[in-house]
Amino acid sequence: MKQLTFHELQDYLALKYKEGRTSSALFMKLVEEIGEVAEVLNQLEGRKADSGDASLEKELVDVIHYAVAIASINDIDLTEAIIKKDKQAAIKYNQSPNLEEFLVGMK
Repeated sequence: MKQLTFHELQDYLALKYKEGRTSSALFMKLVEEIGEVAEVLNQLEGRKADSGDASLEKELVDVIHYAVAIASINDIDLTEAIIKKDKQAAIKYNQSPNLEEFLVGMK
């Protein structure tokens, strides 16, 4: 199967949501999906009765979908933003390698 990049997903979601969806509407969907992740985790960890149809995979995909969609319609380059944010965190928490160094080492 083809590997999917953030850029490709962002281009797809920008096309999908180019009209009619606002950041706040997408955020409401994101919050709803986060609640569904919590529900699945509660079932998987025995805090709630298992409904039998819980899928952590599907709910996490929905969370990623709406988070990336919000970035897409706001012209945020997630690849760039994630690497930048990780560099800051690596410095703050004295961690090595940072994500950019890790990616260079993989080549």
